[in-house]
Amino acid sequence: MPDTPSPTDSTSDSSHSPTLGLAIELMAKPSVTPDDCDCQTIMCDRLRAIGFQIEHLRFGEVDNFWARRGASGPLFAFAGHTDVVPTGPVNNWEFHPFEPRIENGMLCGRGAADMKGSLAAMVTACERFVEHNPDHRGSIGFLITSDEEGPAVNGTVKVVEHLEARNEKMDWCLVGEPSSTHKVGDVIKNGRRGSLGAKLTVKGIQGHVAYPHLARNPIHQIAPALDALTTAHWDNGNEFFPPTSFQISNFNAGTGATNVIPGQAEVVFNFRFSTENSADTLREKAHEILDGFELEYDIDWTLYGEPFITGHGDLVQACVSAIRTEAGIEPELSTSGGTSDGRFIAPTGTQVIELGPCNATIHKLDERIKADDLNTLSKIYEQLLINLLATE
Repeated sequence: MPDTPSPTDSTSDSSHSPTLGLAIELMAKPSVTPDDCDCQTIMCDRLRAIGFQIEHLRFGEVDNFWARRGASGPLFAFAGHTDVVPTGPVNNWEFHPFEPRIENGMLCGRGAADMKGSLAAMVTACERFVEHNPDHRGSIGFLITSDEEGPAVNGTVKVVEHLEARNEKMDWCLVGEPSSTHKVGDVIKNGRRGSLGAKLTVKGIQGHVAYPHLARNPIHQIAPALDALTTAHWDNGNEFFPPTSFQISNFNAGTGATNVIPGQAEVVFNFRFSTENSADTLREKAHEILDGFELEYDIDWTLYGEPFITGHGDLVQACVSAIRTEAGIEPELSTSGGTSDGRFIAPTGTQVIELGPCNATIHKLDERIKADDLNTLSKIYEQLLINLLATE
């Protein structure tokens, strides 16, 4: 099945490559979290036609599916999401966000980069690979959710639990998040930092500013403690991760009046942490620091994900080789950025990487990528399958 660039800018032009045609079809669906809007049906129909067994998995209001071709190991899986973030004011877009088009070589519309373009590239890569390797070794899987951009409670994490309960293990997984910076394939995410958040409430005694001896100002109390937290040395990082960072994102206190000492102060902060630390060690050290200031406080912790890393193993090697072959560049390995659903997959022992289009416009108005980048991405995905699963 050829996958050549489209020579025109017409959205409905039949000369679009299979990858661009499928991307446009998916992008036309207004699948804002958690609504899938039949994107998964479109994907499943294509996968079923080339021999995948489909398992629809709905948890709560979230649609997910697990597809597998083959019954033996090793198992390589593509992972991704059909949901997109809200568009914001539609009138502020150059083109309607759910009326995708190719304009001056750019594929425009919500989901182009994050991540319906990647989903299309995954499907067409598999179609070509299976056509030329119908008896490939091992298995290919797809783990797709419609709840990555939202709470992420009933999506990938539940599918992974479902697979783990029956001891179905992925050896390798590629998440199609937009990892590239300047040119498709220039960055592979081979890990992610952990994310630990907290809401800290410091209790004081409300009173009149003219009688501070009758009150206790929680702002004055928390200020030196926050300085200690922000200047603390948490770790040095390592080969794959920068040092752990601590950032305050919200601070709230006061009644709005100028003559009232507040009764409490609330601080929201976040750690982005490396494998040199764990959520437990960070919590312990933070409590140590806070307790040193004799505060009366409560703190609610939320762990969004532990850090994970896929070192220089066979998955990374196969992906680097595929990028060299199809894009002619040497990719950088990086753990920068936020979290992804890879955080739910890596703890099972799966090697996890992320590779997708350029990420300059993700979550923005006028989201867009170079249209031909998806054709290149599909070829990289296909070459990765060849490197890992093609028969000798």
